[in-house]
Amino acid sequence: MAPTPAPVTIDVQRDVAVTLTWPDGAVTRFDLEDLRQHCPCAECRGRRDSNLTVWPVASSPRPLRIVDAELVGAWGLGITWNDGHSTGIYSWELLRPDRPE
Repeated sequence: MAPTPAPVTIDVQRDVAVTLTWPDGAVTRFDLEDLRQHCPCAECRGRRDSNLTVWPVASSPRPLRIVDAELVGAWGLGITWNDGHSTGIYSWELLRPDRPE
């Protein structure tokens, strides 16, 4: 299967959600809590595999907020959260789970 193409637009609402529009016109929207809880980094994957909470933990700031978001090459989106976490790269493939074949 060919790599998932990059979205044509990325709308980061720092307090609410991330919405992506794809070349075929499809739109995907992710609430911040869903994105943070499913962070793809090794640390967060390990926490999920051990049935530990990824977010929120006792020291987590509320409400959750995106501090910064940037493209990571042509591969995905890097997000810095207000809890200081910034190691997860959300690939286009991860952000487009319903991609047509």
